[in-house]
Amino acid sequence: MDIEFNSLEELYNRLKPALNTKQREMIRNGYNYIKIEDIWNYLKEIKWKKANNLALYEMVSDVLNIDDVVIDGYLKQKLNLKSREVYFKEE
Repeated sequence: MDIEFNSLEELYNRLKPALNTKQREMIRNGYNYIKIEDIWNYLKEIKWKKANNLALYEMVSDVLNIDDVVIDGYLKQKLNLKSREVYFKEE
């Protein structure tokens, strides 16, 4: 039985328990500033960008098994790019 989602919001809500679990694990490991949305955005924008027909169990596995350092690096790179955009923004 395949589960299909009609929107990213629906998928996000289905994965939220796994995302919460991963966030709590990251907090225990000292990454207090990582939000659920940071984990979700990394997976959505990087890990799953070119993936097709992922099963729900594969996505849950990705959420729970992604290395904390990878999420941290993604967030720091994203924040660095944002700060550069603000710094070099033409007025």
